[in-house]
Amino acid sequence: MEMQQIRYFLAVTDTLNFTRAAEQCNVSQPALTRAIKALEEELGAPLINREQRNTHLTELGRLMEPYFRTIFQQSMSAKSAANAFAALGKSSLKIGAMCTIGPSIVADFVARFARDFGEIDIEVKPLDLPALRASLTKGDLEIALAAFPGPIDDNFHTLPLFTERFAAATSPEHRFAGKNVLPCRDLDGEAYINRTNCEYFNVVSEAFAAQGIKMRQTFSSECNEWVLGMIKSGLGVGFFPEFAVKDPGIVLTPLVDPAFARRVTLATVRGRRHSPAVGAFVRLARAHRWPAYDAAPAGGSGLGRRGLEQKGEKHGAQQRHANGGDGRRPASRLKDPSYRRRARKPAQIIRSEV
Repeated sequence: MEMQQIRYFLAVTDTLNFTRAAEQCNVSQPALTRAIKALEEELGAPLINREQRNTHLTELGRLMEPYFRTIFQQSMSAKSAANAFAALGKSSLKIGAMCTIGPSIVADFVARFARDFGEIDIEVKPLDLPALRASLTKGDLEIALAAFPGPIDDNFHTLPLFTERFAAATSPEHRFAGKNVLPCRDLDGEAYINRTNCEYFNVVSEAFAAQGIKMRQTFSSECNEWVLGMIKSGLGVGFFPEFAVKDPGIVLTPLVDPAFARRVTLATVRGRRHSPAVGAFVRLARAHRWPAYDAAPAGGSGLGRRGLEQKGEKHGAQQRHANGGDGRRPASRLKDPSYRRRARKPAQIIRSEV
């Protein structure tokens, strides 16, 4: 029994006409007729009654039709999967990453994907959020790493990866650098180094305004290197997500009362036909062991990295839990002594995420 014979039989079943079935299968009618006769001989009985104007299935034909359809569909699915696998090794993957998403968490994951699918050409393009949205929608990017401060566009499908807190960034000599956590009210009157086009600027500004907290902006730039340089020089305080900065000359102190957090997601365009490379990337992201957090809702008990926030607790198993499936650390930040891990539970958390 050959797949070609089954295909010809199903074409006749659908059309009940040998001529139209042959045209549909792009073969001559005699060739189609011979193939179906050979199938009938193999099964030991006719499948189709060939009457001049009343071609119809025999009882055996009706019995065999659902089996043949299942066999044919499974064959097509297997062929499609094989083609996708073959295409995977020759494809490229264009990824957009929001500028403030630090590579310390995602680099190990991307490297693991690159090792598993060595023939895929990976391109990562850093963009601000508006440009990222536009490029993803237009199809210039296939997938994006993003944190949305408000409602997520209806045409995007997102896969949550990890949550990170916002922290005050200072020089090691700044008086805030010695604190375990930094209540937002302590920032009132402080010099502020602004990251232009910060996606979460409005969220933080509104929360500060509600508490009467006013800061003095002394410098502004859309370039992170300039912003970090001014912070290191002691000109003022900046704000960064906790995994976005790896500079040893910058001290990050978690903000509390209120605390701020964002959720980093993997975004694709909903309903779009994606390449096999995108499918492989998403599947690996689902299986990857991202850093885990215990978080309380606004007004709840607190936010902390599970197993890493308890004072004096050994990191062993908890650190391994934060690693990727291949055992490598996804974030050198997790062991950075300048980072303040001993955050106590804040009274309120503002989560700018969906």
